[in-house]
Amino acid sequence: MSIPEIEDESPVALVTGASQRLGARIARALHARGMRMVVHYHQSAAAANTLAAELESTRAGSAVTVQADLASADAPAALITAIAARWGRLDVLVNNAAVFRPTPCGDATEADWDEIAGTNLRAPWLLTNAAMPLLSARGGNVINIVDIYAERPRPGFTLYCAAKAGLVGLTRALARELAPAVRVNAVAPGAILWSTETTAADKSAILAKTPLGRLGSPDDIAEAVCYLLDASYVTGQVLNIDGGRTIFD
Repeated sequence: MSIPEIEDESPVALVTGASQRLGARIARALHARGMRMVVHYHQSAAAANTLAAELESTRAGSAVTVQADLASADAPAALITAIAARWGRLDVLVNNAAVFRPTPCGDATEADWDEIAGTNLRAPWLLTNAAMPLLSARGGNVINIVDIYAERPRPGFTLYCAAKAGLVGLTRALARELAPAVRVNAVAPGAILWSTETTAADKSAILAKTPLGRLGSPDDIAEAVCYLLDASYVTGQVLNIDGGRTIFD
């Protein structure tokens, strides 16, 4: 894995799963703040390249794409090693990449667990572990994208919910261990973008339990990430961006 040469001294941010949906919006927001972007993707090469070209069109030499299957145990450390070799710095790590699909109890397999937990929980730990020297040198930030399902599990998605709950715990544990050099926080989206697994009935039920009564926007998540980057006295917190759904009785 290699990173193309870019001559720049601006901060470096890695967003995993950045080719589309929430990851792409977060990458655009961080780029707009003057950061160099490492746009990670697994399978969506075309979308990642399109995003990088968009960012490059506004500021040349400010975005690269990197492919990696984060469910592979070796990929996270290799990714950080490539960034360190080229730039010698990493200021922001956003662990956004996720695998979301139903795994009903009785049907789920060990392979399902390996992929879902590997991407949603193990990879953020391995990435943070590998990046710690770089992040510590810059007073950096780790922001984990979790889910309100970590605390309000969705039936049929047991492995996803468990992995995201683990990521919430990892956020808090790392925040304590890495302070004061590195701040670690999380953003927990509610109903922002519907997945292909969401039926019309599910959508109605979810919105009925959302006090604001509507979908949120990817911009809401990107703004929350930017807030946490600026909030110098905040660490170990989970910011729910859910239209009030977590307060619904």
